[in-house]
Amino acid sequence: MAAAPQHEAGEGSTGVARRATSACMERFPQRPSEDELIARFFAPMAGKGGLGLKDDAACLRPAPGHDLVLTVDGLTAGIHFLADDRPQSIARKALAVNVSDLAAKAAEPSGFLLTLALPDDWTEAWLAGFAEGLAKAADAFRCPLLGGDTVRANGPLWLSVTALGQVAAGRMVPRGGAQPGDRLCVTGTIGDAALGLALRRGERPAWAARLNPDEQQALVDRYLHPRPRLAVAAALGQHAKAAMDVSDGLAGDLAKMMRAGGTTAMIDVAAIPLSPAARAALAGDPDLIERLVTGGDDYEILCAVPEERLGPFLAEAASVGVAAVAIGTVGGGEGLPVFRDGARERRYEQGSFSHF
Repeated sequence: MAAAPQHEAGEGSTGVARRATSACMERFPQRPSEDELIARFFAPMAGKGGLGLKDDAACLRPAPGHDLVLTVDGLTAGIHFLADDRPQSIARKALAVNVSDLAAKAAEPSGFLLTLALPDDWTEAWLAGFAEGLAKAADAFRCPLLGGDTVRANGPLWLSVTALGQVAAGRMVPRGGAQPGDRLCVTGTIGDAALGLALRRGERPAWAARLNPDEQQALVDRYLHPRPRLAVAAALGQHAKAAMDVSDGLAGDLAKMMRAGGTTAMIDVAAIPLSPAARAALAGDPDLIERLVTGGDDYEILCAVPEERLGPFLAEAASVGVAAVAIGTVGGGEGLPVFRDGARERRYEQGSFSHF
């Protein structure tokens, strides 16, 4: 066990904290106070329920006949994003990953709360870029800022977003509602962000040589800038029996969904939607399929739809500009989902990213 810190005689922990704060102010002079920081960077984007960010709490009244849906995600530099990512991208990702959860529950965003823990070396230029990206994301996702807290981090940048949404009473789509025979669908494409992260880290694997610069940049962009599928929320509410967003990897998140409902699944690997860039990479390295289905950061929607509702669901998704395809079927019994690739069957014990 580490020894307790030694204070100057009669000083105590408060004095130590005061000296540390003074040292920080000497190193980074003329920074705005917390109230000034909030008024300058965040109050301009506050929604009506945020009360101008001048109160200790927000006030939100759900529409008549609606339930509130709440979700929270924390992000840490070096774990969920790279420390040198643009602040605009970090801000967008922080909000997008939460809005993606709302979309999977068939909920429309109502607003969000932000906790931002800034490291010692933060600058006003960085914070201005962060606020710019956050404001643009809030506008794009129709999810205004309602309040939050800004504190000093004892380490790397850390932030947390709590997003609130509304759904017609009793119509939230749960994770565990899938039944045997339901068809499993996903939106968009799978695996792009996992490849984009490798490129963003500066890795140059053999598969990257098969991609042109535009394809490589497209993969990196999918990692940096998630696209929550809000447009399909209504279709999910009408047709899906279970849904969740694919954040930690298709294989692992599918396994979580099946465990929640006491079922299993059979997936046709050939049906998993891939972007042209991911297909080109896979053509040069067939074993890359494991990375594509376990890598995470897709933020697509995985859902279970009864067979008789499959056609209407796919058509409604297409009508709002979101591609969705059926990739498998829910099965009875329990166990890891089976991924069938021709005559080969795979089960992924470590099917997703884990913090622990």
